[in-house]
Amino acid sequence: MTSTTAVVVGLGSIGTRHARVLRELGLRVATVSRREGGDYGSIAQAVAAAQPDYVVIATETARHADNLQQLAQTGFHGKVLVEKPLFATPAPAPKYPFAHVSVGYNLRFHPVMTALADTLRGREVITVGAYVGQDIRDWRPDRDHRTTASATAEAGGGVLRDLSHELDYLLWLFGPWHRVAALGGASGARDIDVEDHLDLLLDMQRAPSVHVHMDYLDRQGVRRIRVNVEDDTIEADLVGGRVAVNGKAREIPSERDQTYRDMHVAAMQGASPACSLPEALGVMHLIDASERALRSKTWVSP
Repeated sequence: MTSTTAVVVGLGSIGTRHARVLRELGLRVATVSRREGGDYGSIAQAVAAAQPDYVVIATETARHADNLQQLAQTGFHGKVLVEKPLFATPAPAPKYPFAHVSVGYNLRFHPVMTALADTLRGREVITVGAYVGQDIRDWRPDRDHRTTASATAEAGGGVLRDLSHELDYLLWLFGPWHRVAALGGASGARDIDVEDHLDLLLDMQRAPSVHVHMDYLDRQGVRRIRVNVEDDTIEADLVGGRVAVNGKAREIPSERDQTYRDMHVAAMQGASPACSLPEALGVMHLIDASERALRSKTWVSP
């Protein structure tokens, strides 16, 4: 790890976590926030004063593009991590002056996901079923869920963007994709105007039949992926911390911040498996195609 000073832009729940994890890794950390509690009020002030090697953009999704442009205008040439998803809408990325840009899909570093990738290596996949769901009211119990960025279209909320970890790891493991169909939308059950449930059907290069379910409704809280290969059924349970082959489970313990620590180390080195800028743009294109499939009620191709 070469970086010694970091700037974290945004002090919501995820920005606060990034700042804490980076301090635990031994970095000097300065913060930028429009709220009280930040060390600086702007990116330009923070870069000029702290002279960071590494910058984390952890604001609302809809602000990411502007924040990256502001950072570029300071002349910063170090490494950058942007929280997921990269942008609120798909757009070609400008030619940034940064040494490397990574995007915060930390589930790539989850030991259960690593074990799943190792188990699948070299095997022909037939079907994939991914399920993620958690009641949005449980995400930030101290706040009215209806006022959070997750529940607001203008801030880039909705399950497709908020839960796009699933799209990233599916592209990482089984991509690229050939066509997508979608069902779902805003049910009204959580009194929000963004989609609170969605089901996608995908045809992918390494998996001809992929089903993805994502919702803001599940009272239990589930994140798992089930894969059928020729002779085995493999299930990875990220919440339960286990991988099972034909029902025989192997416990894989993980500590809550481990994925963030490992992601930051990789991002500061510009190393895989941190999600790259082109890969994150690929997720955005799949989000856009999924929305078009939902509106048109037809298959959409790249």
